[in-house]
Amino acid sequence: QCPYCAAAQFKITFEKPTKFIEQTEPGPEPLTPSMIRERLERVSDEDLEILGFNPKVARSEWMVLQVLPVPPVYVRPSITLESGIRSEDDLTHKLVDIIRINQRLKENMEAGAPTLIIQDLSELLQYHVTTYFNNEASGIPPARHRSGRALKTLSQRLKGKEGRFRSNLSGTRVDFSARTVISPDPNLDINEVGVPQDIAMRLSIPEKVTAWNIEEMKKFVINGPENYPGALYIIRPDGKRIRLEFVVDRTKIAEAVELGFVVERHLKNGDIAIFNRQPSLHRMSIMAHYVRVLPYKTFRLHLCVCPPYNADFDGDEMNLHVPQSEEARTESLLLMQVQDQILSPRFGGPIIGAIRDFVTSAYYFTRKGNYLTRSQVNRLLTTTNYTGEVPNPEIKIPEPMWSGKQIFSLYLPKTLNYVLKANICQGCTKCEEDACKHDAYVVVRSGELVSGVIDRRSIGSEQSESLLHRIIKDYGTQAGREFLNKITHLLKQFISMRGFSYTYDQLVLSPRARNRMAKTMARIQKKIDEHIENFRNGTLPRLPGQTIEQSFEIYVMHELAVARDESGKIADEDFTLENAGIVMTRAGARGSSLNIGQMAACVGQQSVRGKRILRGYAGRALPHFPDGDPSPRARGFVYNSYQTGIDAIEFFWHDMGGREGLVDTAVRTQQSGYMQRRLINA
Repeated sequence: QCPYCAAAQFKITFEKPTKFIEQTEPGPEPLTPSMIRERLERVSDEDLEILGFNPKVARSEWMVLQVLPVPPVYVRPSITLESGIRSEDDLTHKLVDIIRINQRLKENMEAGAPTLIIQDLSELLQYHVTTYFNNEASGIPPARHRSGRALKTLSQRLKGKEGRFRSNLSGTRVDFSARTVISPDPNLDINEVGVPQDIAMRLSIPEKVTAWNIEEMKKFVINGPENYPGALYIIRPDGKRIRLEFVVDRTKIAEAVELGFVVERHLKNGDIAIFNRQPSLHRMSIMAHYVRVLPYKTFRLHLCVCPPYNADFDGDEMNLHVPQSEEARTESLLLMQVQDQILSPRFGGPIIGAIRDFVTSAYYFTRKGNYLTRSQVNRLLTTTNYTGEVPNPEIKIPEPMWSGKQIFSLYLPKTLNYVLKANICQGCTKCEEDACKHDAYVVVRSGELVSGVIDRRSIGSEQSESLLHRIIKDYGTQAGREFLNKITHLLKQFISMRGFSYTYDQLVLSPRARNRMAKTMARIQKKIDEHIENFRNGTLPRLPGQTIEQSFEIYVMHELAVARDESGKIADEDFTLENAGIVMTRAGARGSSLNIGQMAACVGQQSVRGKRILRGYAGRALPHFPDGDPSPRARGFVYNSYQTGIDAIEFFWHDMGGREGLVDTAVRTQQSGYMQRRLINA
C-alpha cells in the first residue's frame, strides 16, 4: 500500500508497445495516458531525487507528451516531381495523420460520442505518435505509404549503416581524394605511387610562398590550372582566394605574388600521398607513398606492396588522399611510410617482400650453373644503378663469366652473416648443410652468398626469419627498402632477359607415370569394391559413433583421398626442376603440388559440406546412374585431370563443389566483417 495515503497498490503490467494494464480486485483495468500522467504528477520532489531525477529539469509527468514539437520544414522538405506533382516527406505524412486523428478525437469528445469510439480513436492516435517516432517498433504493424512501402520516420533516419550517424557524421565524403584502377609497375620504388597526370592536375597542395620558392611559384601561377605543372588558386594573406581558371592575364597576378601568399599548386613528384585499398582490414591497408606523376589513366604501384593491400590487377580500384596541412604531411611521413610498415604486427615478419615472378627469377638467378657474360652483368648492374666495384669473375676462360650468386651478393650488407634453409629443401633425414645436393642450404658469410638458392624463404613476403627480415632487423627499414628495390629491379631485368613460360606440354605425363597411375587407381578401385561388397552384405565394421552408411562413406572417402594424393605424388615425381610449374611451386612463387596434381594427374573427389555428393534425384545424384549406386563416379569423384579434360558428368560435380566454395567465401566475408566491426566498437 501507499506510504502516504495507505491506498491499495496493484500490479501493473506493460503490454508492448504502449499499453499499461492495472490488475485491480474487480479485474484488469487499462490505464490511459492521462491517468498515468495524473499519478506521476503526485510524485513529490524528494521522492524524485531518491529515484535519481533532478526535479528542476526532469519531472516524471513530463515523460507523457501533451504537446508534440513539429520539426521545421527544412527537416522534411517536399519535392516537386518532373510531372509537377508535389510529393511530401514521410515525416510530413505522419504529422498529417497525427493532426487528423487528433482533430477527430477532439470533435468526438466534444460531441459526447460513446466511450468505445473515443477509446478506439485515442488508441489510433497513440499508434500514429508511436510510428512517428519509430516505425519499426515491435508488436505493431509499420505505417505504410499509399504505394505500400513502410515510412521512414525519426528513428530510421538516425540508426544503422545508412542513418544520420554512420552515413553522414562518421562517414563523410572528403575532398582532395582520387580513385581509379590500379596497374603494376616494377620500375617504381616500393614507396612510390604512379599518379596519372589528369589526377595530378585536379588535386592540389597548398604551398606557402617563401624566398627560395617564389620563382617556381610564379611559374606555376603563369601555367594556371590547364598546364602541368601549374596552380589552381592563390590565397592572399588577407584570406581572399583567387581562382586562376577565370583570370585572363595570369602574368599580372604572378607579378603580384609575394612572400606570405599561399599557392595551391598541382601535385608533383616527391609529394606525399596516402594510398588505400578497401576493405581496410589492418593498418597496412593504408600507407603513405611518394607521388610519381606518370602518363595514362591508372595508379601504378610496385608489386611488392600488393600483399599488404591484398591488391591484384584484375580490375581493383584504389583511393589516393592528399594530406593538406604541414602537420598532416609530416605525420604521414613519420608514421605511415611504406618501409616503416614492412614488418607486420600480425606475425612480426615482413609482409612486404618478393612475390610471384620475383621469386621464380631469384631461383633461376642464384641456382648452380647460372653464369652471366660481361654484357649481361653490365645490363643488370646498370638497371639497379650499381656504382661499386665489379667482383672477379668465377670462370676466367674461355671468356669471363660471373655466377648469379656473385652478382646477388653485391646487394647484401657487407657485415651480414646468416644461415637458413631454402623453400626447395627436401627435408632430408640428415641435413648435409653446406654440401646439400639440392643447394637448399643458404649461407651468407660477410655479405657473400656462399651456397644455397634464394627463393621465397629468403626474400618472400610473409616469411619470418628470412634474409629480408634479418636485414630489416639489423640495418633498419631504410636498408630493407633499398635492398628490396634493388633486387626486384635486378630480378625483373634477369627474368626478362632469360624468359619464362609454362606450356601445355609441361603438363603431359610420361607413359611410365601414366601406367603407375592406372595401377594405383585399379588398386584403390578394388579396395572400394570390397567396401561396397561388405556394405551390401552388412559385414562392414562400423566406426564408433557412426551409422553403417556414415562409416561406409568415411571408408570410401579415405580411399579416394589416398588415390588423389598418390596420383599427385606420381605426377610430382615425374616432373623435374626443369619443369616451369615445379619451379614455381618449389620456389614458393605460386601454387602447390596439389595444383600440379589436379592439372596433370587427377582432379579427385568433389565435396559438398565435407561429404561426397549424395543429393540430387531420389536415391541418386544424377539420373545417369542406377538407384543407390555407391561407386566413386556416381558420387562426385573426378578421375580425369584438367590436362586430359573432364567429361560432362565430372564437370557437373566440379561445378557443385565450386559453387559451394563461392557461397562459403561470400558468407564468411560478411560474418568476419561484422565480427571485426563489433570488436572495434567494443
